[in-house]
Amino acid sequence: MNSEEFVKKLLGWYSENKRDLPWRRTRDPYKIWLSEVILQQTRIAQGIPYYYKFLKKYPTLHDLAKATEEEALQLWQGLGYYTRGINLLICAKTLQSDYNGSFPRTFNELCKLKGVGRYTAAAIASICFDQKIAAVDGNVYRALSRYFGAAEDIDSSQGKKFFQQLADSLMPDSNPGEYNQAVMEFGALQCTPRNPDCSNCPLSEGCRAYKLGMQDQLPVRSKRKKPRVRRFYYFIFKDGKRFLMKKRNHGDIWRGLWDFMLVEAAENEKLDDIQTKIQRQYNLSFEVEYESDEYRHALTHQSILARFNIVSSFTGSPARIIADHGLVWVNRKKAEELPKPVLISKFLNHGFFD
Repeated sequence: MNSEEFVKKLLGWYSENKRDLPWRRTRDPYKIWLSEVILQQTRIAQGIPYYYKFLKKYPTLHDLAKATEEEALQLWQGLGYYTRGINLLICAKTLQSDYNGSFPRTFNELCKLKGVGRYTAAAIASICFDQKIAAVDGNVYRALSRYFGAAEDIDSSQGKKFFQQLADSLMPDSNPGEYNQAVMEFGALQCTPRNPDCSNCPLSEGCRAYKLGMQDQLPVRSKRKKPRVRRFYYFIFKDGKRFLMKKRNHGDIWRGLWDFMLVEAAENEKLDDIQTKIQRQYNLSFEVEYESDEYRHALTHQSILARFNIVSSFTGSPARIIADHGLVWVNRKKAEELPKPVLISKFLNHGFFD
């Protein structure tokens, strides 16, 4: 099957099988951009409610550009990968101030925007502005690797370059945005990571992986490192119905979100050891009223093992701890309003501070 036949059959499949998704009913670059950022590392079923929430609160780019980081992250809460939410707001403000509130119309200019990588720029450029450039994501890697029997490692720079060139060479002259959406949808629904529906695939006749029985071997990926395991001990100083929280700073996960005083423990370090260390450092005596069971929270490259310790009676002033850790007193209502990692929300939802 030649390239023209590949494209023709793919578009035919797409016209019959594409999902009715809200961002496919528009060519508004703001809405396309918003959907693409939300769907990075997020399943469509999870992303759709957030897409509607953002459009309801910020119906235009101008509206989003006026938001504060705290407001944007509060709305983003639960989506994970919070840097996306921060970059979304930075990009909106840049577009408002430097581009007169409009999106640039070329791939190269779009790539200059904060948080807009090659894939997102290609999607916006092709769907909104008919620019002929391929958007290559995991679905596209899989579909092209299997169909053409390409064994280049998709995690390597050489492999990425190979597949980008291959994808670009297949782009039709007309409706490039439609084609980009078609091949991504084909990888998501038909040429799936496991158990692809090859017997009912319109492209199976020309598919190298199908002919050679290599569907489960393609695409080729480098072996990924095991996630880093981190042990978090949270100390929650409580005074009546108020308690201490802090905003996380740059340089680590969950930047801009709120949690509690945190000590990251070494592998064999125990609560008693950490508690003694804190008391000596701050000349503060306290008892742990409640120690939670271990909470496990998985991130892409990290696994968090967390324990929450409520401190309600202490002798001495917590002023130094408050100053050193940037803590502030909040009540349950205020805590609800603050953007927080899912891990912190899960703990608060147990009602210890109601």
